[in-house]
Parts: sequence; C-alpha cells; structure tokens
Amino acid sequence: MNYARFLTAVSAARKPSPIRMLTEIQQRSPPSMISLAAGAPNPNTFPFQSCSIQVKNGDMLTFDETMMKRALQYSSSSGIPELLTWMKNLQKNLHNPPTANYSAEKGQMDMCVTTGSQEGLCKVFEMLVNPGDNVLLDAPTYSGTLAALQPLGCNLINVPSDQHGMIPGGLKEVLSRWDPADVHKPHSTVPRVLYTIPNGGNPTGASMTTQRKREVYELARQYDLLIIEDDPYYFLQFDKPWAPTFLSMDVDGRIIRTDSFSKILSSGLRIGFVTGPKPLVDRVVLHIQASTMHTSTFTQVNEPLLLTPSPPLKLVIEFYRTQRDAMLSSADKWLKGLHVAEWHSPAAGMFLWIKVKGVADTQKLIMEKAMEKEVLLVPGGVFMINSSDPCSYVRAAFSLSTPQQIDEVKKHTHTHTCKCSHTYTHTHTNTLEGNKCTFSFFLHRLSRGSLHSSRNLCEEYIR
Repeated sequence: MNYARFLTAVSAARKPSPIRMLTEIQQRSPPSMISLAAGAPNPNTFPFQSCSIQVKNGDMLTFDETMMKRALQYSSSSGIPELLTWMKNLQKNLHNPPTANYSAEKGQMDMCVTTGSQEGLCKVFEMLVNPGDNVLLDAPTYSGTLAALQPLGCNLINVPSDQHGMIPGGLKEVLSRWDPADVHKPHSTVPRVLYTIPNGGNPTGASMTTQRKREVYELARQYDLLIIEDDPYYFLQFDKPWAPTFLSMDVDGRIIRTDSFSKILSSGLRIGFVTGPKPLVDRVVLHIQASTMHTSTFTQVNEPLLLTPSPPLKLVIEFYRTQRDAMLSSADKWLKGLHVAEWHSPAAGMFLWIKVKGVADTQKLIMEKAMEKEVLLVPGGVFMINSSDPCSYVRAAFSLSTPQQIDEVKKHTHTHTCKCSHTYTHTHTNTLEGNKCTFSFFLHRLSRGSLHSSRNLCEEYIR
C-alpha cells in the first residue's frame, strides 16, 4: 500500500527527534557505555529509593533501588522493550494477523505503547486527518472521538448502525457517492479513513458480527480505506465465541487498532497500545516524540509484573456480565411493561443505550429536570456528530452499581415523586411522563453506585 497518501501535511513533515533517538540508543547500550549525550537527570537525585505494591491475590511487587532508577527515568517513545515484546506476542496469539510476517513496506504489524488508547487515537487522527477530509464513522459514537476529530476541520459522515454495529449496506450506500476509480486521483474527496468501535460500542453497547466485519473490510479494500479499529472493550465480551477482529482479517495492512488495559487492570495506569502497519506506527511514534515523549516508565515497568500471573479476566467478565444482567432485570421489571423506553442487551462493554419514548430530546430532561432530583445520566446528543440535534436516547453505565443498590432503586420506584417536564406533580406509577422520571431516577442510582507467556494469557482470555 502507498501509506504516504494517507498522511497529513503535518505528519509528513515530522522528523525523528535526534535526542529521543540517542536516548533509545543509550538504553540499548551496555553499562560500560559512557554517555555525554542525552539530557537525562541523574537518577541518584530522585527521592524515591524503592517501593512495594500489594496485589489483591496477596502477592507483593517489589522495586529495588536499581529498578526504581529505571522506572523513574526517561524511556523509549515506542515503549519499553519488555512490554512491547509481551504485547506483540499477545496480539499475534489473539488475532493471528496476516501482516505479522510481512515486510515493513507491505505493512508488517508493529506496535507502540500509548498513554491510554485515547492518546493513540488522537495521534492517529493527527497523522491521517486533514481539514476538509471526509471521515466515516458510525454515529452515535464515543464523545472523545468527536472531541478529537471535530477541531481538525474534517467532514464527519455518519454511517448507519444498529445493535450489531455498522451496517455494511449503509456504508456501501454512503460510499456510492464516489467512484472507486477516483480514489487515487489528485485532490480526490473519496474518504480515506473509517472509524468504528467493534465491541461494546460507547455509547450504544453494539458489537459487530463477523459477517459484517468481512463486508466492511471488503468495501475498505474497494475504496482503499484505512480502518481505525478502536476496541477498548475487547476483553469485556460476555459471550463466546468472540468474533474475529478486523486485525485478524487484514491481508492488506489497512487496519490501525487501538487497545487498552484500562477496563481489566486499571484506568488510572493509562496504558494503551496502537497496532498497525509499521510505516504508520513509526509515524505515530514521531507524534509521541513531539508531545508526551513516552508513556510513564513507572507504569510500563509495572505492567508486566501486574500481568504475572494472568489477570483474573474471567472474574472481570463475570462481574460486568452480572452488572449488565442486574440492569436489564430492573429495566425489564419496571419499564418494559409500561412501554416508556426501549433498549437492547449489550454483548460487551459497560453501557446500556436507552430510547425514551415520547421524548424528542433528552437534553433538558436530563440536564435540568433530572439533575434537580439528583439524577445523573448522559443525554444521547453528546454522542452525535451534531450535538444540537434532538436525540431521544440516554446512556446509562452499569459499571459501578451493586445488586444492593439496584434493590434500593426498586424500592424508590414505588414511592418516589417529582415534577416532570409538565407543570403538574404526580406519582411515577400513575402516568407515562411519571414513569419516564422513574426511569431516570432508577438509572441514576444504578450508575452510582514471573511473566506468563502471551500464549498462556491469550488462552485464559479466549477460554
């Protein structure tokens, strides 16, 4: 593939940082190397000498003085070697990408560490999206993606989606505005980038089927699109077998994948990673060199230790499945028979996307009326390309609640009263508008509340 045609002018102008390159050379050099090059602070001046971290299983992670000096020092912009090696093996074992054995020019799979997958997304967008470009994405979509893309001055084009994610027929119809023969013509307006969240989409909870992914990938080949596969909820899929990823189908080197450990280890550690064709991953690293320089070395050194032994992924998945089921059970009990809302069961992630019937726009209902009653949800408009358009949906997160809190909410659904968007006061169970307020209240209460091989870890993930 001709990767140069996808780069923005800014990205194409980026050059490797000589200082960053010297830092990497120094870190790969033997201790006998005398370096007067890099401007790294002397670790003997760091105030932290050692530390110990107790893990829930009772193990202690201990950093001696030598390890602390390394963990508190600058490191490579692409990531520390141990973590990169581990993650590359993980990706190969999980996805078996066809590009793993390609040459770099043909799109060999490569990776870099990012400060959460959000940083990876921002760097990828900076690399690929020019002002005026047409960018395809399934809407509604993650508000952080919109926040990153909209200031770039691109034209965001909505591809129809449903509970199974992006609809290939809808994508085909959108792309029919252009002739595939024009793709490589100078000044062509044919989209070059397609963005999607394939599993447990935020906010909809939608997950793409294998067949849909194959059809979308074939359309990407026809129009020479790059697909950004943003998959932070990949490890929170509730049902087996898990659908193959776009990366596993990528015979051309046109998939850029962003992953995160936030949902299974810690969101505060801020560890993500970008996987994609080496020429583009190398370019992402140049963007990192010029901004954050690298993800926290201390966090990176911690990560392999926290992954030893394999994280209890089954327990994490079971926890969120239980949370989802509790949310669905309460919604079915208190809302389904009253016909005030509709939703689908998410197959992954931590969100329930709910349409409130009879309400054209939930913005005022949530941000004014509901907040007056100490009810907090996310109005659906914030996930739309044009947030000012009316939206009858709300997003409810089921990640923090407990079954006990759900029971508490059920009690309140019988007795709680409030003022609705109308001018009269009523009991929730007596009127349609009242039940909408019950719905808001109950959802708010729900929302309060030695290194294993990658293959072994992979087997735990997919068992």
